[in-house]
Amino acid sequence: MPSKNEFVHESYQDGKSIQGLLKAIARGLGKGKLEFSDGDQTLELTPGGLLHLKVSASEDETRHQLSIRIRWEEHPREPSEKLLDVK
Repeated sequence: MPSKNEFVHESYQDGKSIQGLLKAIARGLGKGKLEFSDGDQTLELTPGGLLHLKVSASEDETRHQLSIRIRWEEHPREPSEKLLDVK
């Protein structure tokens, strides 16, 4: 069974810095190659075929959260009829 490679990074950054990171991820998705590195951690991903997208958002009185998850498998599935409406 193959081992699991994992990259994890957590930090506090301003909105503009995070925007730059999200743009870099978008460029990598467009090229079909994502490279992550942080010190001695490095991970390269090659997304292809149909990608599964999950966007969730929540808020309460003091905490607000946005999560974006993208995953794919070696054997892609059929496209979904549901489309996300972002405003």
